Amino acid sequence: MAAKKKFPYRAAVVACNGGCRAKDDPKCAYGCICCGKCVESCKFGAIFINELGVAEVDEEKCIACGKCARVCPQKVIHIHECANYIVVKCSNKEKGKAAREVCSVSCIGCGICEKTCTAEAVKVIENCAVIDETACLSCGMCAVKCPRHVIIDQRGILTERY
Repeated sequence: MAAKKKFPYRAAVVACNGGCRAKDDPKCAYGCICCGKCVESCKFGAIFINELGVAEVDEEKCIACGKCARVCPQKVIHIHECANYIVVKCSNKEKGKAAREVCSVSCIGCGICEKTCTAEAVKVIENCAVIDETACLSCGMCAVKCPRHVIIDQRGILTERY
């Protein structure tokens, strides 16, 4: 049985949305490669491989132990505060055109999210958006304005949940 969660609770999140369809044709060097190591490591059954061939986390089951993040060879899984529902679902570090060529929904480092964020919580680092969860207000404006739909609202309220 999973431990009782305290608010704000933590859970793993996978920073890849499967736009490169990594399972069938691994074009993105930064995305989930569908190796299953994260699934095997989770004794709570909180992580699975979705229909796109990308690891996905069931936040209800996840206790944020971090085991999946430690075994991920691509380092696309990290632990985050679930009080903040806004997440970046990409780890691609390629520049705009190159990123678009390998993934239909990759971050291109355009900076619109960074300019939109009134809390200055979003920064583009190595051509990919990164959210500072300690500064984020969860307003979701970065997600709404993201032209590539890389930043999402995990609740599915402000954006579709991919």
